[in-house]
This record gives sequence, C-alpha cells and structure tokens, in this order.
Amino acid sequence: MAYVDGFVVPVPRNQLDAYREVSTRAGRIWREHGALGYRECVADDVEPGHLTSFPQSVMLKEDETVVLAYIVYASREQRDEVNAKVMSDPRMADVMNLKNMPFDAKRMFFGGFEVLVDL
Repeated sequence: MAYVDGFVVPVPRNQLDAYREVSTRAGRIWREHGALGYRECVADDVEPGHLTSFPQSVMLKEDETVVLAYIVYASREQRDEVNAKVMSDPRMADVMNLKNMPFDAKRMFFGGFEVLVDL
C-alpha cells in the first residue's frame, strides 16, 4: 500500500507565486528521485473552527493562506530512499534556503502516513 508525506504551511498571499516557484523546483527533484506524486494545494474553502482547524493549526495571520501538500510513495521504505536522495541532491540546498523561504517554516507541520483507504 502507498505511503504519504503530508504537510501544512502558512503562506503569505503576496508570496504565493514565490512559494509556487520553490514548490515546483522541489517537486521536480522529488519526482526525479522516485516520488509517485507531488501535490501542493492552496486553501479555497477553509474556515477557522470552534476548537481546531487548518487556520488555527498554523496560527494563520490575516494576510496568509493555508497550503496543504503531500508526496506519494510506493511504500515507507521507498519514501526513506527517495528522501535520502532528495536531501543529498545539491539542488536542494538552494531550494531549502531558509533565508529565502516565502513562508514561516516554524509554523509548518508535517508527518508520514500509511494509506488506510485507496479507492
């Protein structure tokens, strides 16, 4: 069964084009190293909840939006192999330059997930 890395990030609306550029570069590297899919999705119908929500999870500011992203792999083992290659790829040093990130990486959260249902 497939394996997914997922993450949620707050992105300033005026930085969405820069974020798309960084994400596109990163996604191409992940795909080159074997990821089956790479998706970055910008919030369209996301409201604060009473107890928790996507906006609350990243302490969303008024000028920001939420991005939900995920990378699909064949398995956890393949994910670990792909991520090792990606992280040692010299192109990632430029992509992951925290000084130039178009979002606040401290409010990003992420994790790996086993697929429970795949229809």
